[in-house]
Amino acid sequence: MIEFRDVSVRYGPEALFEHASFKINAGERVGIVGPNGSGKSTLFKLILGDMTPDTGEVLHEGSPRIGFVRQHLQPATPEQTLLQYCLDGIPGFEQTERDIARLEEALATERDLAAKDRLLRELGEAHTRFEQMGGYSLEARVKESLGGLGYATEDFDRPFAAFSGGWRMRAELSRVLASKPELLLLDEPSNYLDLPAVEWLQRFLRGFEGTLALISHDRYLLRAITKITLEVDGGTVTRYNGPLDYYLTERETRYQQLLAAKANQDRKREQLERFIERFRAKATKAAQAQSREKQLEKLEEIKLPARSRTAGALRLPKAPHAGAEIVRLEGAAYTYPGGTHPIFSGLDLRVMNGDKIAIVGYNGMGKTTLLRVLAGVRQPTEGKAVFGYHVVPGYQSQDLAETMDPDSTVFAVAKAAAGALPEKELRNRLGGFGFDADDCAKPVKVLSGGEKIRLAFLRLFLNPPNFLLLDEPTTHLDLEGRQRLQQAVQDYDGTVVLVSHDVEFVRGTAQNILEITRRGIRRFHGGYDYYQEKLAAEAPHPEDAPQKPQEAKVTSKDLRRQRAQERAAKAPEIKRLKRRVAEAEADIARLEAEQAELTAALGDGSLDAQGLAEAGKRLRAIQFDLGKRSLDWEEAATALEALEGC
Repeated sequence: MIEFRDVSVRYGPEALFEHASFKINAGERVGIVGPNGSGKSTLFKLILGDMTPDTGEVLHEGSPRIGFVRQHLQPATPEQTLLQYCLDGIPGFEQTERDIARLEEALATERDLAAKDRLLRELGEAHTRFEQMGGYSLEARVKESLGGLGYATEDFDRPFAAFSGGWRMRAELSRVLASKPELLLLDEPSNYLDLPAVEWLQRFLRGFEGTLALISHDRYLLRAITKITLEVDGGTVTRYNGPLDYYLTERETRYQQLLAAKANQDRKREQLERFIERFRAKATKAAQAQSREKQLEKLEEIKLPARSRTAGALRLPKAPHAGAEIVRLEGAAYTYPGGTHPIFSGLDLRVMNGDKIAIVGYNGMGKTTLLRVLAGVRQPTEGKAVFGYHVVPGYQSQDLAETMDPDSTVFAVAKAAAGALPEKELRNRLGGFGFDADDCAKPVKVLSGGEKIRLAFLRLFLNPPNFLLLDEPTTHLDLEGRQRLQQAVQDYDGTVVLVSHDVEFVRGTAQNILEITRRGIRRFHGGYDYYQEKLAAEAPHPEDAPQKPQEAKVTSKDLRRQRAQERAAKAPEIKRLKRRVAEAEADIARLEAEQAELTAALGDGSLDAQGLAEAGKRLRAIQFDLGKRSLDWEEAATALEALEGC
């Protein structure tokens, strides 16, 4: 479907990647991975035609309908609702609807038979396009995806402009998913989703029938969905014919081979340089020295992947001693100043020493607010929060890494938080978080997302807490950064409460789950898999419905009345569908009879040239009309069968 042939892209003197050649075949599910800044998003720009390569070419097989979530949203009119925004953004949907309305209006007033025939063909083609893009079920699909991504039914009619940036991005994702693209490009979709929405997205994508290319650092999504892995790293694009775990194993093998090859090359380079330096000035060895110089020039440098250059440790210091109880909420509630409804209320909660708790729920439910109350950053507006003996909270907000002065050096940021800590000890601490002497001189603005997170953690742990509160700590981390942070939190001997949209991170760190929904706050005394099992057990099962106590009280008379009411409510629609089926069957029979007559006439030689041309033209029109009426019959008959079977 998509082929890159010898593609190179450069930004100034730096090569993002060189001589990249690979294919994404139709129907494949491809995960695109690599360090931040390695060029993953540039691949999508090349596929979309938003940029052209410096050399090489990007080929498309046919013209696939491409679905892509834009990072910059289309402007919405003030009166445009959420549902209208999603429907209006489906490629070609609005234009096809306008075409159908225009053709139907023209057909109603046209008297010329030839022109009428042309309009009928165009109208049939427009209806076929509308059917192919799923126009008749589009609104239902959009509503389903909006619900799965966390919108309430009452949100559908709210102005789109009233939603926050994160919720607008969800709407953009919803309308792209509902458009049934043949090639779906997703660039870090879980960045603006919460855990329930990530779970829904992976279920949806597992049923997606087209070709999928997914840029993500989310190990859960990659493992659940992708079967092929593309690694963009070190100026190269490498295709691995297997999913994430196959890629991780195979990459490590290749990396060790690359290390050995580079070590051999470095030794050879050093030997050549020593020989040249020693014998360059000697006349008897000058020719040999020149030969060695040519060999040195021909040596192609083996580049290690960027991950080896940015890998850094993340070792959290031992937590100071604290009492058995870390914090206790008693009848706690929180309402924002000027607000009328509490974010949460009547909450009783105890966090004990050594607990590792993840707070989950849709965005807007109050996860960050509860985290801030537990951290002591905010005080409950009702009830109280009581901290235990010698508790030292360490709160890491979502934007903590972005609050550092971009022009300050790594060492200066650490020094400002270190107080009276001696410089030698400070540099030892910096080394413990993966910052060597060269890194210490870097300004914050040139650090990668992972390096900023490590610096933020260093700043937090210069005065070690024993109660760690983390709000979306994995957002700017790549695969390796997330794995290192997960391991660090696992090994940490203090107490942890965290909010994260990364399923694998939550699964690998949390021992308890605190769920926030519109119904309230519940605690599950088990990890994320235990929490999912409990949710599945709570889900209603249709086969259990007759055994429910409330249904046991319904009498047979009530059931007969209910069925009669349901039949009466469905009767007009059943009547309409039966009429559609009968009309379609009559039209199909008439067209098939006419087709048989024309076919016979074409075969018996009774038609002249003009008659043959007209008969051929009419046969083509009949074939088109038969296809359209057959689709009409199938749709109406299927709907009728479903309605009568209810």
